[in-house]
Amino acid sequence: MAMVTGLSGCAGGLVPSTPPDTYGLSAAPVVAGGSARNRQILISVPTALKALDSEQIVIRTSPAAIEYLAKSQWSDRLPNIVQDKLVQAFENSGAVGGVGRPGDGLAIDYNIISAIRAFEIRADRGELAVVELSVKVLNDRNGVVVASKIFRSTEPVSGTGNAAYVQSLDRAFEAVVQDLVSWTLSRI
Repeated sequence: MAMVTGLSGCAGGLVPSTPPDTYGLSAAPVVAGGSARNRQILISVPTALKALDSEQIVIRTSPAAIEYLAKSQWSDRLPNIVQDKLVQAFENSGAVGGVGRPGDGLAIDYNIISAIRAFEIRADRGELAVVELSVKVLNDRNGVVVASKIFRSTEPVSGTGNAAYVQSLDRAFEAVVQDLVSWTLSRI
């Protein structure tokens, strides 16, 4: 049936559907912290379970069940967006000698390894945005993890509609990024 529908679309038989609303995260915050001007860091793409490693926006309806926000999507895979915003936040801090992604050609001192544990709206306990990242700072010269920490922030959803959900996730993510960058700068 899907093939027939797809073929009829080629012949002009389908009415085009409205594309989903596409969202990004706001600009990375400027974070004040210790200076590590003689250090260069690499921001790896965060790992995530398949439910989060996509363009879909997660709504947790119970502790064991998820759905996706209807008619909405991220502008890229969530791990790519998180990596991009972390790079921007470290650049905006002006506190490191260099920051980049794998393949940027930097002589790396530290690798920031992260995992996205939660990036969702909790609908089972009211409406609450939850962002949680697990982070390790790896000395790239000797392979030793010098520090690790879990960063978590929650924000109540204020307003209605898909944009309100995304704005709450954005605020929770910004708080996580501010804590993460400041903490990392104090460890390197």
